[in-house]
Amino acid sequence: MTEIFLKSARKALSGIAAAALGAVLIFAGDAASAQQTKVVGENYTPTIWVDPDGCEHWVMDDGWEGYMSPHVNRKGIPVCRRGNMCGVVNTDQLFRTDSAKINPQGKEALANFFRSTGAVSYIITGHTDSRASDEYNMDLSLRRANSVARIAAGTGARIADVRGYGERMPKAPNTSAAGMQQNRRVEIICIR
Repeated sequence: MTEIFLKSARKALSGIAAAALGAVLIFAGDAASAQQTKVVGENYTPTIWVDPDGCEHWVMDDGWEGYMSPHVNRKGIPVCRRGNMCGVVNTDQLFRTDSAKINPQGKEALANFFRSTGAVSYIITGHTDSRASDEYNMDLSLRRANSVARIAAGTGARIADVRGYGERMPKAPNTSAAGMQQNRRVEIICIR
């Protein structure tokens, strides 16, 4: 009886092994054909970029990505660069009311600023006073921050992030003309 059981078990195991080997061969064939398949729109360019937290990443042309920092904290999280406020520009000096177009003097001053700071990357944030609706101010602050970011990019500076906060992060109370003027600003954070 044990002999019959052992023969049946061997037959079953050899059948399972054959099925597994067949599956591996099919998978290997599919993997080879998958490597030859090109997905339209999936083009990775090898690059290095800095995220808003100041962490440098690398990306290879096959899509693999990783942190560049060899230093990690006790939890294994990369220790990244620190950012500091390196520039605050009163938007009244750069833009006309209700406009995101930078005047020529402002363009030149900003370009000189970005050429001279020596930061690895920048985060640019736009802010407004509270005179318009929240939705409008969010849009205006983002458009103005993007205008400054375009000047920075034109100098070869890396932009980690561009944000528009509208009236949500005031520097001063919006109860006076002087307070509102302080709130109409573009802040530049340098990541070093």
